[in-house]
Amino acid sequence: MTPVTPKSLGYYFPAEFAKHDAIWLSWPHKEESWPGKIASIYPSYTEFVKIVSLTEKVCINVVDEKMRNSAQKMLQLAGVNMDSVQFYLHPTNDAWCRDHGPSFLISDKAEHPKAIVDWNINAWGGKYPPYDLDDVIPTRIAEVLSLPVFYPGIIMEGGSVDFNGAGTLMTSKSCLLNPNRNPHLNQNQIEKYLCDYYGIDQVLWVSEGIVGDDTDGHIDDTVRFVNEDTVIAVVESNVLSDNYEILQNNLKELKQMRLLNGKQLNIVELPMPAEVIYEGQSLPASYANFYISNGHIIVPTFQCAQDDKALQIIQSCFSSRQVVGIDSTDIIWGLGSFHCLSQQEPSIVQH
Repeated sequence: MTPVTPKSLGYYFPAEFAKHDAIWLSWPHKEESWPGKIASIYPSYTEFVKIVSLTEKVCINVVDEKMRNSAQKMLQLAGVNMDSVQFYLHPTNDAWCRDHGPSFLISDKAEHPKAIVDWNINAWGGKYPPYDLDDVIPTRIAEVLSLPVFYPGIIMEGGSVDFNGAGTLMTSKSCLLNPNRNPHLNQNQIEKYLCDYYGIDQVLWVSEGIVGDDTDGHIDDTVRFVNEDTVIAVVESNVLSDNYEILQNNLKELKQMRLLNGKQLNIVELPMPAEVIYEGQSLPASYANFYISNGHIIVPTFQCAQDDKALQIIQSCFSSRQVVGIDSTDIIWGLGSFHCLSQQEPSIVQH
């Protein structure tokens, strides 16, 4: 008997550029994620919420009422339209909702038009325990939204995958094939899980991620779909940079890829920012860690000469959305930015 998987019921994970009902966030509170700097991230974080709230609902997981009240005050001071914000008492270990949040699927064939996949997490290969609260967030959200949940039973993080909405998923070998995630599975077995639980038909692999990325190479710092057949690919112009060869190799791999219809990818090259170093550590700063909302593309910027060029390139890929750059030099000390901090909830009606 064939097991019931999301794919067998017609479910799939829409592209981020498809229509959203909401964004899900987990309010930042873990000092160890931004050692000595957590207070400085809130101005940029609340500005991010403000821009997103203009065109979609904002759902925020908070640990307790005290945190809810504190978050509410900060958002009000930032001028956020609070009618668009809803808080949920869902305790978390950390703020990276892209990785611990729900994978929302939609289907026009299943009994429930929307469902959630609750993958296991292990804090990026066991690097940052504890993660027990984060691990159950998708199910907590499914309970409040009355949505069915699927449990694949393997480790997976939302930042490690990107989708074109037409059957193709992009990921990296350095992360998904890392023995610190699912050592009992080979590449073919992992692809089967991805197809069955994300409702896709094709997995495309680049080799590596950028230097300083503690996730072992999440795709949302290097390659992003901007439409069904076009990707933004991050490149480094400085040949002396440790990222130069890594990103040139990824670019070569992207040029050789073919989509399900046999087409080559259109590739738009996006520069890397100047290296961001804090306390001697090279941080994974990347303009590719943008969030696509219904009305905007919110891009992390890094107070460097490449900022404007990067914003122009990204704007050229999204004619119907407005690109907004928000300074991320403090947020990136947590080794992630706006995409890592968020998870979109797609609309059932995609037009």
